[in-house]
Amino acid sequence: MSGMLPPIAILGAGSMGGAILLGLVDSGLAPDITVTTRSREKADARGELAGVTGLALEDDSEANRDAAAAADIVLVAVKPHMVADLLGEIATALRPGTVVVSVAAGITIATFAQILGEDVPVLRAMPNTPALVGKGVTGLAAGPAASAEQTATVRALFATVGQVIEVDEDQIDALSTISGSGPAYVYLLIEEFTKAAVAKGFSTEKARTMAEQTFVGATALLEASTEDPAELRRQVTSPKGTTERAVAVLQEARLDEVFARATDAALARAREIAEGR
Repeated sequence: MSGMLPPIAILGAGSMGGAILLGLVDSGLAPDITVTTRSREKADARGELAGVTGLALEDDSEANRDAAAAADIVLVAVKPHMVADLLGEIATALRPGTVVVSVAAGITIATFAQILGEDVPVLRAMPNTPALVGKGVTGLAAGPAASAEQTATVRALFATVGQVIEVDEDQIDALSTISGSGPAYVYLLIEEFTKAAVAKGFSTEKARTMAEQTFVGATALLEASTEDPAELRRQVTSPKGTTERAVAVLQEARLDEVFARATDAALARAREIAEGR
């Protein structure tokens, strides 16, 4: 997919919808975007962006239908418990061939098809919060009614906020335990790394700088390098040195088992949510 994106509606421009919106605007590839929000204040703020029209539900109860009717791609970005009502609201407003994309966790393509009709092209997307700074990872799963061309267009949409990984729908929940929840794992490691620095006598400010910028720098080096993380780790780990001693302690803690258990727990919870529990 190359060139400009077709008219897009983003229904629910909260944190994730807003991040995608900003990525689209910054890319310059989406000259026609309509956004719906509950409040006039937020709609006005979104409407100040280039190529964006903001509609407020408090002013017009038909705002979602109006936005959906004018779009070739409809992004459903409301909270999961609101999805079914929203789909029922817009179902008869969609034009033939309009692509519907869900960023709502736990709502299956089958649920969309049941409400909208089996012939409506539907895709599920699972972005993560670094999309806010254009460094996101989005998992993308296409439903049976979505063509290769439509999937490529949606891929291009999410490429404006980072990397896109196409998966089968049955892998979306597993992907969410890695890239979706993953930023929280990284922040937790930084929290603990900072505490270790404070415990060694550094001020909180200095500890934060050391811990946070070490992670920022390490990931920047990883991104710029052709080496994999294991090789970069070996380059820092001199034989019989201080890093080797520290890494041995971390490996004794069986981080492989800890991360397997953590992501398994997240996957179990994702399946509970999908079942309405």
